[in-house]
Amino acid sequence: MDSVLAVGLGEILWDVLPDKRMLGGAPANFAYHINALGGEGVPVSCVGDDDLGREALSLLVMRGLNTDAIVVNGEHPTGIVDAHVDAQGVATYVFPDNVAWDFLSLNEAALALAAKTRAVCFGTLAQRSEISRKAIRQFLDAASGALKVYDINLRQNFYTTEIISQSLDLADVLKINDDELALVTRMLSLPEGEREALETLMFQHSLKMGVLTRGEKGSLIVSPDGFSDLSGQPNEIMDTIGAGDSFTAALVLAYLDGQSLDEMNRYATRVAAYVCGCPGAMPKMPESYRLR
Repeated sequence: MDSVLAVGLGEILWDVLPDKRMLGGAPANFAYHINALGGEGVPVSCVGDDDLGREALSLLVMRGLNTDAIVVNGEHPTGIVDAHVDAQGVATYVFPDNVAWDFLSLNEAALALAAKTRAVCFGTLAQRSEISRKAIRQFLDAASGALKVYDINLRQNFYTTEIISQSLDLADVLKINDDELALVTRMLSLPEGEREALETLMFQHSLKMGVLTRGEKGSLIVSPDGFSDLSGQPNEIMDTIGAGDSFTAALVLAYLDGQSLDEMNRYATRVAAYVCGCPGAMPKMPESYRLR
């Protein structure tokens, strides 16, 4: 396939675990995995003018990412998150506020990207501040021809019914996990049943696809033309950090490659299973996983 330019739009932060810290944030993870799987992934975000910000930029460059669209903010610190991984490898997070990505702005490089990107992935967390929410919507407006993927990514209490509904209206594709779907079903009074809830969201918000990930229970993709419901791939789980973002990146590349729903689902599941077996959100990706 031709190289695909895809943007991860939103937060960059450090996952701080008891014994180490790792660079992350769903948009940065998404951009990394687009790159690792054979596309051109670019993060659009904001870091502080501090040691953590400089280290983040340096690390992204070392991992092959273009950082020109990441703004350096001299007034607010680079974002961190306290991450806890339980005995099953599942991560939970606590996010400090008033950090650099709460003050996202678009520089010339970001605006230039918007005009030529083929896909952009955004979430809910970075929209917790009005400043970043406006910047995200400015980019989405400018990227008029791109596939817009809303990876809902609900964290703590940083979401509202209004933000979720408005984001769905801006999106072409919804990606959501099973815990988030249960919450959104209550918030938006959706019908019970995973497929029924996704189909309702697709109809109400004119989506091209609804994508549900369920960990070891597999994943469900629903579109106007049908659905794909596949079981998970057994794999030893080291941690789940970044696995959902790798699933989204693989799904986007497969979709833009014109694959069927089952083909997209199998490829994204395979990639996510590999990432679950690796430490951290941005493991080195074997050549065999790249989409050619």
